[in-house]
Amino acid sequence: MTALFATKGKLLAVYKRLFRREEGASLVEYGLLVGLIAVVCIAGITLLGTNISGLFNRIAGKLTGLVP
Repeated sequence: MTALFATKGKLLAVYKRLFRREEGASLVEYGLLVGLIAVVCIAGITLLGTNISGLFNRIAGKLTGLVP
């Protein structure tokens, strides 16, 4: 009977060690943040890309008349 309690105690200790460590959680959180930032950047570039391209084209058209 004592061996059963010793085994249960060891299992409980291993369980606590496995689920107490937080290094993996930090890595997952950083991964989610990087993914979210990438999605926001892609969405912003997609929505504003044509407007910015048109703006640069208008500026380039005005500047070509100024070059001697």
